[in-house]
Amino acid sequence: MNDNVNTPRNQINILLVEDNPADVLLTTEALKECSTPFTMTAVNNGEEASDYLNCRGRYPDAVRPDIILLDINLPKKNGFELLSEIKENPGLKRIPVIILTTSSAKQDVLSAYELYANSYIIKPIDFDDFLRVIRSLENFWFDTATIP
Repeated sequence: MNDNVNTPRNQINILLVEDNPADVLLTTEALKECSTPFTMTAVNNGEEASDYLNCRGRYPDAVRPDIILLDINLPKKNGFELLSEIKENPGLKRIPVIILTTSSAKQDVLSAYELYANSYIIKPIDFDDFLRVIRSLENFWFDTATIP
């Protein structure tokens, strides 16, 4: 995997793992409102995300993401399975994984943190609320935190 050799340090590479095209569009539009330059790759299931992260299949030249936005309700390989795979892989485990999902089930929250998710965010339905969430992500993960 290309470890961002040609990527400016102030640009954030985001991997969005989301199977709902409307949520991909919503996330893209919200991120465009942020001031931090970014590139985003969206994949629509856990197997495709695994291929991307491991430079397999259609992604031999995938750029290592700086952050992963992960839905848990995915086809083929769900978000928990992918999260477990990421956090067990020495080459991937340091990438912050933000669970971004509609599920507010307590067991889902607990499971995500037991698998070492970096945070768990319940997706707001309203665009303004969603934009507020994305801005808070930007403020913390892009501006305040130091990403490995």
